[in-house]
Amino acid sequence: MIKGSLPALVTPFSNGSVDIDALKKLVDWHIDQGSHGLVPVGTTGESPTLSHEEHDLVVQTVVDQVAGRIPVIAGAGSNNTEETVRLIQAAKDAGATAALVVTPYYNKPTQRGLKAHFLAAADCGLPIIIYNIPPRSVIDMTPDTMAELSKHEMIIGVKDATADLSRVPATRHRCGKDFIQLSGEDATALGFNAHGGVGCISVTANVAPRLCAEFQEKTLAKDFDGALTLLDRLMPLHEAIFTEPGLCGAKYGLSVLGMCSDNVRSPLTTLTDETKAKIKDAMVFAGLLN
Repeated sequence: MIKGSLPALVTPFSNGSVDIDALKKLVDWHIDQGSHGLVPVGTTGESPTLSHEEHDLVVQTVVDQVAGRIPVIAGAGSNNTEETVRLIQAAKDAGATAALVVTPYYNKPTQRGLKAHFLAAADCGLPIIIYNIPPRSVIDMTPDTMAELSKHEMIIGVKDATADLSRVPATRHRCGKDFIQLSGEDATALGFNAHGGVGCISVTANVAPRLCAEFQEKTLAKDFDGALTLLDRLMPLHEAIFTEPGLCGAKYGLSVLGMCSDNVRSPLTTLTDETKAKIKDAMVFAGLLN
């Protein structure tokens, strides 16, 4: 089962190109640190600025390096259904466990359009995790639409980034207890799991994979007091990483740990000195740095 701490993996760059060696190093490190799965080429993986060839390369590299040790949920979303199908097929061919498919952004389809889009995605034959993130896509998949889609055997769950904890029991009621619900927001992940979720596709887990994995394990064991103690350590880091776009914060934190560079592609930029200091302070508070 897909559950626990699932880092929304960054895509490391060197001299403007994907740094394959650093990517492989990150994969092994995350597994050693206890991450329960990996999610390459989502928004945090800078999918909007990767070419199709780079996108496929990152997925194949991660799948090959993981070598079946943990699940790989490959980002495969687009606002173009034909392109989405192509990305899913490539992820399937690469050997990914599942695909993460975002609700189409910018062109604002109706709920009827969302159903057609996701059914076409599901017909590829790779398990699909719906990615519902209204702040970025401007549309919101309703729990009723999700319930209809969940009847397809290949639509197995949702990454919910609405930050609305009432959605978890509402979706659980409509889609059933076996429908996988993953949080898309680090700061509310404890409440999300308490309401019936089973994990988090996490940006902070890029920088603090062991702490995030331990946090998820405690929530899944219903040790909410223990999870709250870890959340107290992690909360400043959750906040600091998102001072500017989260992937920039995650890459900077990884650069401090010596895991990869903090290079990002335009129109994103490296962090201001003020934000860097804030992230470093939060890493010290969490016990990641001396």
